[in-house]
Amino acid sequence: MSTQPLINLQGIKKIFYTDEIETWALDDIHLAIARGEYVSISGPSGCGKSTLLSVMGLLNSSTEGKYFLNGTEVSGLPHAEQARVRNQEIGFIFQAFNLIGEMSVFENVELPLTYRKDIPAKQRKEMVMKALEEVNMQQRQKHSPSQLSGGQQQRVAIARALVGSPKVLLADEPTGNLDSKNAQMVMDLLASLHKRGSTIVMVTHDPRSAEYAERQVSLFDGKIVDDRRVRDAA
Repeated sequence: MSTQPLINLQGIKKIFYTDEIETWALDDIHLAIARGEYVSISGPSGCGKSTLLSVMGLLNSSTEGKYFLNGTEVSGLPHAEQARVRNQEIGFIFQAFNLIGEMSVFENVELPLTYRKDIPAKQRKEMVMKALEEVNMQQRQKHSPSQLSGGQQQRVAIARALVGSPKVLLADEPTGNLDSKNAQMVMDLLASLHKRGSTIVMVTHDPRSAEYAERQVSLFDGKIVDDRRVRDAA
């Protein structure tokens, strides 16, 4: 088994400039995450959690530092190549679900695959159905997002994140818009995916959600102030 971390952040800094003010969102972040780990990132509002996740997801570039994903430095890649890596190697789960209302459940899950010319239509359909089955939503494939509950919409969003077999799932407050029953259902689903081998990095402000992770990282003022393993890998 490879000992090389799946995600390796070295000296990551992110500075936002507004007028003449510098805001240090991330300050010298060093973080290595192994394949198959389930890591939660928590801390007070404005501490840099979502910025850190967006840097990992190549949605935002760092001001300084290096980011290695699966052994390749991705922080310096051209935008088009970063987009390819983002599409093929990273799955996103957002608080707001980000489903497209005019599309069916099936079409929403299929969307990331439509950018990949190497996957023929028949294979795309098989991949979508497999992802929907993993979240137990195959029977709702023809429904629109507006016909689903919040919990069901998040399960569809997780299927969309899973469909391309990404190397890592990045979840930003995945239960933030859900009631406690649906939140529990989503957290149980993520735990099940982790048991089957998924690498998950989750930003959460909810201590109950953080308890699902085997490793808990805490941020404060853009710095890692705590990084502890709370249980052994399953």
